[in-house]
Amino acid sequence: MRKVIVTEFLTLDGVMDDPGGSEKFERGGWALQFDRGPEGNKFKLDELMASDALLLGRKTYQGFADAWPSRTGEFADKMNGMPKFVVSTTLQEAKWNNSRIIKENIPQAVSSLKQEQGGDILVAGSARLVHTLMQHNLVDSYRLMVFPVVLGKGLRLFIDGSERQAFRLVEARPVGPAGVITLVYELVSAG
Repeated sequence: MRKVIVTEFLTLDGVMDDPGGSEKFERGGWALQFDRGPEGNKFKLDELMASDALLLGRKTYQGFADAWPSRTGEFADKMNGMPKFVVSTTLQEAKWNNSRIIKENIPQAVSSLKQEQGGDILVAGSARLVHTLMQHNLVDSYRLMVFPVVLGKGLRLFIDGSERQAFRLVEARPVGPAGVITLVYELVSAG
């Protein structure tokens, strides 16, 4: 069975809004202020290479589709070549290579994807989609890169009303000189 892996850049107060600054959030671009070093870059490359598909919300998909097709290199080649599933009720066409739109019954569609043959399904950004996946207990693992900054406001990964679930820490380590921490949590099986 395939696993759904949620990968996020987070602040110390759990904000995931606009880490790169492209979404024009008033406090966006915060992740770019910190050097995550070669270890942080390897963490991101390794998680991408271990995955067989991307699952993205519309906004994240459109940002990635604008940015990645013109790039080259190992990371870009993997991003551009792998299957991509974009969850959207408004998007009419998904032009980025190997993309398919999921328009309805998102929990069932993702459950079906998890049952297919293949490797992990990586979810990056996509806050609204991630919250839906959480509500339906479809997240198997979190791979978090936590940056040493508090924003005080913004969209958070874990929101009020989230269902209780237990995860176990698999890995925690500092990366780069700026105090960035990588955390990997896996779902504790019920039963």
